[in-house]
Amino acid sequence: MFGALLRHYRERAGLSQEGLGQKIGFSKSQVAMVERGVRPPRGDFVARAEDALRAQGALAAAAAELRGGHLPQWTREYTEEEAQAASVHWYENHVVPGLLQTKAYARAVFDCHCPPLDDEEIEPRVQTRLHRQRIFDRRPAPVVSFVLELIALTRPLGGATVLKEQLGHLLDVSRRRNVEIQVMPPDRRSHAALNGPMVLLETGERRQLAYIEGQSGGFFVSQQPELSDLFARYGILRAQALSPEESAKLIEQVAREL
Repeated sequence: MFGALLRHYRERAGLSQEGLGQKIGFSKSQVAMVERGVRPPRGDFVARAEDALRAQGALAAAAAELRGGHLPQWTREYTEEEAQAASVHWYENHVVPGLLQTKAYARAVFDCHCPPLDDEEIEPRVQTRLHRQRIFDRRPAPVVSFVLELIALTRPLGGATVLKEQLGHLLDVSRRRNVEIQVMPPDRRSHAALNGPMVLLETGERRQLAYIEGQSGGFFVSQQPELSDLFARYGILRAQALSPEESAKLIEQVAREL
């Protein structure tokens, strides 16, 4: 829709794609890809196009809706629920959860995407991920907890420097009153979530949801008894994991050894 709006104002101004590109300092192919919706506008593309086409704020308003537009539909639906949630409880077994990732770590995660992503695709995904972290500063503050497998804290995505910065960030976030981070010790003989990661949400209206994501899609669980089973499973996980204080000491130890 943003591309269609850009094309409308460009044609109204009597400009070709090449002509608009010359006016705003972008190539014809970049203008064409934005109009086709293949790539989002980068840098000051929107501001320059606004001025060149005299769009009176229409392009800027449309661009504000582009955040997350590159994400699959199932992920967009989840992030909308997450942004408004009264509580978020997250179990992860392979990677540091998106809500806790630093910029460098998030970029390293997207660098591992298969099939590979273009640089133009990675940056907006990183920014969207960082934008989601504003949930920690929301008022009233949501209750947020994480249970993480140790491998997620030792896998050196991006290299030792990136991982060490990431571990420091985990410790900083864990000091917030509304956040608890727990680590699952690898030597436990029982484990309540061998079926994989999950995110549990409670909306402002105290409606409970669970979100499960796999290799090629994600889905919500909102029906009983499956929903209650997942919340019960997470409760057992928290009891099986190290306490927040013990977890912080372990994270500090892992960081020191890098």
